[in-house]
Amino acid sequence: MLAEAQLPERESPAPAPEGTGAAGPRGATEDLGEDSGPVRRCLASGERLPKEALLRFVLDPEGGLVPDLAERLPGRGLWIRPRRALVEKAVKRRLFARAAKTPVGVPADLPGRLATLLRRRCLEGIGLAKRAGALAVGHDQVRAVLTGGRAVLLIQARDGSDSERERVAALGRGRCPELAICRLLDSAELGEALGRATAVHLAVTDARMAGRLQRDLQRLAEYEMPEDTVSPGAAPPGGLDRTGEAAAPSGASGPSVE
Repeated sequence: MLAEAQLPERESPAPAPEGTGAAGPRGATEDLGEDSGPVRRCLASGERLPKEALLRFVLDPEGGLVPDLAERLPGRGLWIRPRRALVEKAVKRRLFARAAKTPVGVPADLPGRLATLLRRRCLEGIGLAKRAGALAVGHDQVRAVLTGGRAVLLIQARDGSDSERERVAALGRGRCPELAICRLLDSAELGEALGRATAVHLAVTDARMAGRLQRDLQRLAEYEMPEDTVSPGAAPPGGLDRTGEAAAPSGASGPSVE
């Protein structure tokens, strides 16, 4: 958690532009106060999106901003789309305080901290799947579960051999055309999650764990995607694409998530 003691002077709600309410554009805080529906409004862009595509924040008892990536903490939810530029905008323009209608302690380095938390959550999810016996690790184990049609999510290191990754992925797609594939993390990160030096091929076999991990990976992928590769107002991915290779847009070096 982001402890309040580490926070700078609290931001107060910024004056609303003329013609808007205290919370910004009319209706900008709709769905922010009650976590009772599937759609939320991003406090930075104003978009109404499924909450699965957003990041939730709450305030601690001292008024400090706390990321709630697991969406389990009590309190009023403040929602924002997982884009670094939107988080930077929210910090700069004091949009968290405006949405909460109260002073909020927000660290100036929130965008960087959030990137770290998103990545850590993905790695912890991979480790959890391993401990639960729901993760195949390594070329031979992964090929075995792919051949048996038991894989729900294929995770491959983004710095692995292109030809080898594609051979393994083709095997999986041949058995299950709907197989989700992620190439977001590098081999050292995957190895760290598993307590080993490196890892290139992983396959999750539990559907519920795979679904949770897919969402976390998608939010991280969107957060790290270079802003100039994202069309303004474009709808967020509804999950990992299952239609085949989906590399970063032409000319971009962003993460690849299928």
